[in-house]
Amino acid sequence: MITIAVDAMGGDHAPRPEVEGSVLAAREFNVRILLVGQPNVVRAELTKHSAPNLPIEIVPASEVIAMNDHPAQAFRRKKDSSVHVAARLVREGKADGIVSAGNTGAVMTAAKFILGTLESVDRVALAAPFPNARGGVSVLLDVGANVDSRPEHLLQFAVMGEVYYRATFGSRRPRVGLLSVGEEEIKGNVLTREVYTLLKKSPVHFVGNVEGGDLFSGIVDVIVCDGFVGNIALKICEGLAVSIFDSLKKSMKSSLLSQVGAKLSQGAFKGLKKKIDYTEYGGAPLLGTKGVCVIGHGRSNANAVKNAIRVAAGLARARINERIDQELSATAVPA
Repeated sequence: MITIAVDAMGGDHAPRPEVEGSVLAAREFNVRILLVGQPNVVRAELTKHSAPNLPIEIVPASEVIAMNDHPAQAFRRKKDSSVHVAARLVREGKADGIVSAGNTGAVMTAAKFILGTLESVDRVALAAPFPNARGGVSVLLDVGANVDSRPEHLLQFAVMGEVYYRATFGSRRPRVGLLSVGEEEIKGNVLTREVYTLLKKSPVHFVGNVEGGDLFSGIVDVIVCDGFVGNIALKICEGLAVSIFDSLKKSMKSSLLSQVGAKLSQGAFKGLKKKIDYTEYGGAPLLGTKGVCVIGHGRSNANAVKNAIRVAAGLARARINERIDQELSATAVPA
């Protein structure tokens, strides 16, 4: 049985959604959960759920890294924090993966320094899945693990993204695109033009540049960019989705006719909301570490935590790290 260590103290509303999501995951998936955190706090939350026979254990951790803590400083000072202990469980082989909705910087620091990176990986990458207009899923990476990247790093991101997409979404030959300011090869800055050349010569199924307006079009499966651009793109998309739904809600309440129309369209809107709901995707896997690590949104609810556990367990079963290592070892940087 796959074992996932859950950072029970990480997140805006921890430990409530972490515990509830773990209970839901233990019921729905063939997975064992290690809830890492302050035992009294976690146990008090766990008693609110009927979970006496579920494969859930509490692993003590006396400290908590807060969402507003400085990631590197907190990592050094709070060595018995829940994210520290959870990462050590993976490193020691007591868990197959870690799930955390806590301080993103601290989680990435723990993953890089406690789990370590694969021998073939120069830089890890954070991958964000999202729905596209063709009814499928596209993946954007890197969305924040690295602010500055070199061309060869983005080549590795493309390989890791391709492996992740095949393992998670079943496509045998994912289409890889490079996020840029135009479709033509000559468009972009120095970094993207050099990356374009590397990708064109690589074994990756590279289909060319992708503009920002095509992120959700579904014309590619994996979209590669540096972490600075990727994080900005991700936050813009999140903010835009919230603004659109808020505007729709206000418009639907503006008149009696609008309210009637809203009632008639309720089913369609529920389906759309479910499709673009980040909680359905669980979290973003940190690719390139020696051990599965899935990072959830700070405001993750129980459904998001449950699905993050599902994602982590799926990646562990797919032996994602071995597959990434094999692919990267066979991918030399073209001269």
